[in-house]
Amino acid sequence: IISENGKGAQRVGLSGFDKEDYLQQYIYDNPDAIPVYEIDEDIRLLVLAREFGTSSGPIDALGVDQNGNIYLIETKLFKNPDKRTVVAQVLDYGASLWSSSIDFADFTMQLEKHVQKEFKTTVEGKLTEFFGLDESEIDVLMTNIQTNLNGGTFKFVVLMDSLHRHLKDLIIFMNRNSQFDIYA
Repeated sequence: IISENGKGAQRVGLSGFDKEDYLQQYIYDNPDAIPVYEIDEDIRLLVLAREFGTSSGPIDALGVDQNGNIYLIETKLFKNPDKRTVVAQVLDYGASLWSSSIDFADFTMQLEKHVQKEFKTTVEGKLTEFFGLDESEIDVLMTNIQTNLNGGTFKFVVLMDSLHRHLKDLIIFMNRNSQFDIYA
């Protein structure tokens, strides 16, 4: 049921996405739709780039939170036959980003191009606006992002319209038996 300002409530039917591109654009435009707040209620996620290039291919979406955690987001529709390989795909992107982007200046330059194109501002400007940070807090945030990039410390997000049971079991297994943070 949806309403505007508590009025005009309407029941809406279940809907989905016809194409992965539509899902990618939706989360880019509406990063709060990714429920990271269910993991930590104080976390806000800002998606800074779509199709962020790595030597293994483009990451569907790349985001950060106010603590400097880097989120690599891979979208798949349930009807996609590759849905069971999505964990390997997003881990491959993380390995590629870590091994090829140790130079933080190159990473931020690529990020600047995405942010400038989409938001018409700088990375630091968008982070300041979105998270409401001052100059010293932005410096700390950028340092944390650099530390996480250099250390290959990423949050992996698999975003699907419906989660396959075997994929859910794989993600739970990996989270319990590794140092990865994979969310679905």
